[in-house]
Amino acid sequence: MKYICSLLLFVALPLFAKAQGTLPATFFQGKAVVLVSNDPSAIPSMTWQSLSDSIHPYLVGAGGDPIAYYELEQVALSAEQQGVFAKAFLQRQVQNVILITRQKAQTSIHVGKFSEDAKLIAEENLLGVSGIDWKSVGQQFATYGAMTATQNLLVSEVAEFPVLLVQGANPGSQKFISRNPLNLEVFRLGIPLEGTSAINGPINSYRYETYGKSPETLLAEQSAQKIGLEEIFSSKYPHEIAWLVETKTNQQLLADRIQFLLVKVEGKQADLMKSMGLEPLTGEEGSRTVVKYYIRFLVREELYLGPTWDAHPNWQIALKQFLANLKK
Repeated sequence: MKYICSLLLFVALPLFAKAQGTLPATFFQGKAVVLVSNDPSAIPSMTWQSLSDSIHPYLVGAGGDPIAYYELEQVALSAEQQGVFAKAFLQRQVQNVILITRQKAQTSIHVGKFSEDAKLIAEENLLGVSGIDWKSVGQQFATYGAMTATQNLLVSEVAEFPVLLVQGANPGSQKFISRNPLNLEVFRLGIPLEGTSAINGPINSYRYETYGKSPETLLAEQSAQKIGLEEIFSSKYPHEIAWLVETKTNQQLLADRIQFLLVKVEGKQADLMKSMGLEPLTGEEGSRTVVKYYIRFLVREELYLGPTWDAHPNWQIALKQFLANLKK
């Protein structure tokens, strides 16, 4: 009956749906976490939780075992935040990561093996299924698993949004420090450019605002970003900097006299503050999306927030404020 249903479902698929790649074998024999990126301006309006509820039956129908749903943007607040989630996923013996991306013109589902580290997935080129809306993409995704026997038998029939999975992780253990680092004048400050492998972890490619952008678009955005950064640093930062466009190990950076890295994170202000061990703002201030910069000291893996909370919705203003506070 499963095979007959899958054939009927395949015939009923809309012509605009598309897919590439194959599901990893672990999909049919292991737990999965689902990271959801939902464009709030897409029509009809849906919360990321409602989107999760709608797609969950199709993931189960494909043979998967999605045990937990999280908002991608909240997980990807920073490399430190991703590390906290990675440890929690290891404890729950997760084997797969499913990424759902809902944009104005399409919705996509991707699946990859859990990398067992802070990257969460090992590569960006995953099985990808796209359709004009969540229902069409869900139907197509279900056909991929319908012809394969699954070992995932006792699965939840509803999407689950656990809040205890990362509780108990002490933000202080990540060494966020509310002051400025020493010796910035002695060593170089590395500045990773967005859109390059130096900063973009694989899951960030599946945010609704970045997924599907062409290499040309990313290159143009990177060029414009560098020009804007150069203007700010030339007037606000008196010490030596180094542009980073590819991933380097700490040993390679230290050998190049780079002991500090500038880190940019973006997310809801309350989420950012909580992840950094600070008392989060509430109400409208806490819910607005802001950019925060901090400096990672590579030698001791310390994270310096600066003496004053200086996040701002505009990245240029946030950076200028952060650099100004470095002089305090």
